[in-house]
Amino acid sequence: MSNVNWYVLRAVSGQEKKVKSYLENEVARQELQDSVPQILIPSEKIVEMRNGKKRIREKAFFPGYIMISADLSNGEVMHLITSMPGVIGFLGSNDKDKNSKIPVPLRASEVKRMLGQVDEVVEETSASSVSFLKGESVKVMDGPFSGFTGTIEEIFDDKKKLHVTVKIFGRNTPVELSYAQVEKES
Repeated sequence: MSNVNWYVLRAVSGQEKKVKSYLENEVARQELQDSVPQILIPSEKIVEMRNGKKRIREKAFFPGYIMISADLSNGEVMHLITSMPGVIGFLGSNDKDKNSKIPVPLRASEVKRMLGQVDEVVEETSASSVSFLKGESVKVMDGPFSGFTGTIEEIFDDKKKLHVTVKIFGRNTPVELSYAQVEKES
């Protein structure tokens, strides 16, 4: 495990998950988990509202790139990785003698930043980049009050919740909603 470093693997854009799956299956089949302990696709979760329904989808930070923790001192591991369908090769510097690319490991600071960025995004999945103001008019997009319009009475940034007064059948009704359930009225 002393020679295990993080590398960046180039893959056909849009096929990162397929390549990761192929690699994981082949590593397990050949029992090389010690040489390839981890494979990651740096991605973030995005919350979208479509047709009044909340959808969570994953979006790659760097389309066409996969992070792989591997010990490449074993030539078999290097060949296994580069011969997978959808793999273009390693990100690295040119070797002038062999006219090929030598994989360059990532620096520890780069790995920490990348792994930290992935962790931060998971924590902020439900966070919305939209800021709300007290007294502002919003439209409810999700839940039992979908389609109704209301006025913001209170904002709870720490919980990402709003107290909204919605007019239902001529009566003002207080409702607690999450940021993802409403959108600003234009």
